[in-house]
Amino acid sequence: MSITTVTHLNLRGDARAALEHYRSVFGGELVAVTYADAQAVSDPAEADWLMWGQVASAEGFHVMAYDVPSARPWSQGEDPFFVSVRGMDVEEITRYWERLSDGADVLVPLAPAAWAPLYGMVRDRFGVTWVLDVAVEYGG
Repeated sequence: MSITTVTHLNLRGDARAALEHYRSVFGGELVAVTYADAQAVSDPAEADWLMWGQVASAEGFHVMAYDVPSARPWSQGEDPFFVSVRGMDVEEITRYWERLSDGADVLVPLAPAAWAPLYGMVRDRFGVTWVLDVAVEYGG
């Protein structure tokens, strides 16, 4: 038996663009259901917003997102969460970093850290803070 933890992003009007961006970074398949698709439109201006969407890749990357309707309260907040992408391969993490940090605010440049061979933090254009690192294998 196993479980999977998936980050679910709550955005306002940017969910499709965010998921398309993350697919361009990590690869995978994008699935998107609009409020119109689900016949759940409360504001015609928001009919094409995502009621549910996700990107999932064969390598294990998985993120979901939706657009919070304007009838509901929403605030982007200040660092309410980070999305952590951790791997064992320096080249793979570096490749993701290069694509994810393009046009984003680099908070901590990708570099060796005391606790990891590589660690970096970036806030993308959607306000999501990402932490990428190469995990250390601990003997035991």
